[in-house]
Amino acid sequence: MPERQESGGRVEAYSSFARVYDLFMDNVPYEEWCGYIRELLLEYGVRDGLVLELGCGTGRLTRLLADAGYDMIGVDNAEEMLEIAREAEYENSAADGGAQSSILYLLQDMRSFELYGTVRAVISVCDSVNYLLEESDLLDVFRLVNNYLDPGGIFIFDLNTVYKYRDLLGETTISENRDEGSFIWENYYDDKSGVNEYDLTLFIREEGELYRKYEETHYQRAYPVETVRRLLEEAGMEFVAAYDAFTKEPVRAESERIYIIAREHGKREE
Repeated sequence: MPERQESGGRVEAYSSFARVYDLFMDNVPYEEWCGYIRELLLEYGVRDGLVLELGCGTGRLTRLLADAGYDMIGVDNAEEMLEIAREAEYENSAADGGAQSSILYLLQDMRSFELYGTVRAVISVCDSVNYLLEESDLLDVFRLVNNYLDPGGIFIFDLNTVYKYRDLLGETTISENRDEGSFIWENYYDDKSGVNEYDLTLFIREEGELYRKYEETHYQRAYPVETVRRLLEEAGMEFVAAYDAFTKEPVRAESERIYIIAREHGKREE
């Protein structure tokens, strides 16, 4: 399904799609993803405390991790997505008798985000990192993550693979029709650059039988594990593991999504 754009016009792309993002993403098993991420966090000793999610979108995973006991910070550079996240958090708080919101949402670009202090862990899922189209952008994010992690803190993120873009998506057209809205996804993959482009045409129901048309173009890039490892180490981090998504198995040639785990390196425990 269409996912987040972190490099090159992301805010504009999500201005129209934000309102129906969760509708078209209802095939994503967020509860299962949360369980997998929480299992990894616990494995590396992160049982509670501050956790940052980069590219949090409408906050579905952010809220689940908050419910699991983490103090969550969500960073995204699409204002419309964060508005939906805040509205959902307000509704949850109201349902709990007006309890104060426990999630801090920040409108920032992950390539230049700023925090007031360090966090125990940073996570980024739903291909947010794939939207970084240049290695220099990836390196900037890794350096910032290393800077804002507690000593020995953990960074967990996912990536779509070259195999998924080239062999599964390739040059395909995907469409879906619902009462609330419809989309046509036209996909193109450039093997030379590793950049995957999809042109998204949306028909969103606005009033009665009126549907308004929107058009967006999204770009993602696949990075080999070796490149990610090199950039993490260049950023000062320790590369810990790479898994076939939602398992503890090594990355396979046919892996569609992988998870990378890295550790903060360079700070001293006080």
